Amino acid sequence: MLPLPADVRTGTGSFALTGTTTIGAEPACAGVADWLTGALRRPTGLPLGAGTAADATIRLAVDAALPAEGYHLRVRPERITITGGSPAGVFYGAQSLLQLLPPEVHRRAPVRSGPWRVPAVEISDRPRFGWRGCMLDVARHFMPVAGVRRLVDLLAAHKLNVLHLHLTDDQGWRVQIRRYPRLTEVGGWRPESMVGSRQHERFNGRPHGGYYSQDDLREIVAYAAERFVTVVPEIDLPGHTQAAIAAYPELGNNPDEPVGVSTRWGVSRRVLNVSDETVTFFRHVLDEVMELFPSRHIGIGGDECAKDEWRASPVARQRLRVLGLRDADELQGWFVAQFQHHLAANGRTLFGWDEILEGNLPPGATIAAWRGPALAVAAVRAGHDVVACWDSAAYLDYRQSDHPDEPVPVGTVLTVRDIRAFEPEPAALPADLRHRVLGAQCNIWTEHADHPRAVDYLAFPRLSAFAEAVWSPAGAPPWDGFDDRLARHLLRLDALGVEYRPPDGPLPWQRRPDAAGWPRERTDRETELAALTRNVLPPDRPRSAG
Repeated sequence: MLPLPADVRTGTGSFALTGTTTIGAEPACAGVADWLTGALRRPTGLPLGAGTAADATIRLAVDAALPAEGYHLRVRPERITITGGSPAGVFYGAQSLLQLLPPEVHRRAPVRSGPWRVPAVEISDRPRFGWRGCMLDVARHFMPVAGVRRLVDLLAAHKLNVLHLHLTDDQGWRVQIRRYPRLTEVGGWRPESMVGSRQHERFNGRPHGGYYSQDDLREIVAYAAERFVTVVPEIDLPGHTQAAIAAYPELGNNPDEPVGVSTRWGVSRRVLNVSDETVTFFRHVLDEVMELFPSRHIGIGGDECAKDEWRASPVARQRLRVLGLRDADELQGWFVAQFQHHLAANGRTLFGWDEILEGNLPPGATIAAWRGPALAVAAVRAGHDVVACWDSAAYLDYRQSDHPDEPVPVGTVLTVRDIRAFEPEPAALPADLRHRVLGAQCNIWTEHADHPRAVDYLAFPRLSAFAEAVWSPAGAPPWDGFDDRLARHLLRLDALGVEYRPPDGPLPWQRRPDAAGWPRERTDRETELAALTRNVLPPDRPRSAG
């Protein structure tokens, strides 16, 4: 199974799904029962009628004695029982049940007549971390609602529970704000996109854009909640805001200088000004964002803010003098703190990249530590919670090998094994402070992924390895059967329609149990996908957070 459960004890015999199988649940987990019924009915073609929690052959129940996201799965020839510390725990137990069945159970229509047997087993399991996330950049390349829903399903199948949506950047604004319609009318579109490395001025000449209406986002949030995935929005500021400035030039430091939505990757020098009017503007933006996203955390970015415009701005210099601040870093700290206070007044917690530590931010934020474990330690010591996501271990847009045929050769090499070996708790962090590490997330930046198939190629199967790194118990041997379990898991990804990076080397994890003479030649599908995603330009330098 993947991720590896905490405790598995095999039994004798098996449970058979048949035309008389019923699913019953306590009222608290009726939604999970509905989800499981659909998940099993589609591929098996079985009726799977509803039973009561007392007499059904598959029973779902909540046991408050278990950890909130923990579960106990017991399979006997006559009955399956799933109990969880909450409905979320029951859901994760149901996901483990699916993994005990043949991989075709993940298809959306019957492709086999059976038998559908679940081996007798008893599993006791719980996640190591409460934040098990994935960041998707939809600003560089927009992903339609259906693609986001599909990603939610894939996260849930891996027992991940946070989808961090990077909604705005220099290259696009993707969330409808009713008060400021030009953010999407203008900021949601660019005339073309850079192709390949930033070292080469190549553009595709193809317009790109799109945005999520507020109803789109409500749909995504509700769909994710049904699968126990929390959607955390990010509105990046004060840097990475050229799309917003293109829509409303008065937000910038040079309002008389025309600027469009950026067509280049990398860090723009265009940043927000620090006027009261701009602070008010983004408070209004965050008010609408909070209406759409009930998550405790609201992201404000805060990374890679180029400060040259502030140093040259009379307004910024005056703000420095009035506030008694020493430099532009402290000015950014003041700017970010305005939104930290606004979010706190609304019962929310500011979530930002680790650069926001540089301006003496008041304690109480949650920091996405992307520049390494030392930043995580610094954040905790400054009174913040941490989500670990350093680029050297969790950036899924980074290339996956040094092979010359590797598509999208960005950043350093991060293999499946590198991702599985990720340790979110820094060794330098004292034991009494480790509770401040909420968990970890992997990040998918999309400069070089302009369609869902390319995102699949970048993310999988490395996301599968990441899921185990953040779920399985601390101290569990990272290679405890991992190669063989991942090989079997690839069959599930096939059934789910995931266009993962094809195994192309002799490593053990790249041998599927149904394959002989591995490695094999690429299939037509794999060759086509490689052609779609190939970037033959020289490798780019390691990229930044946003």
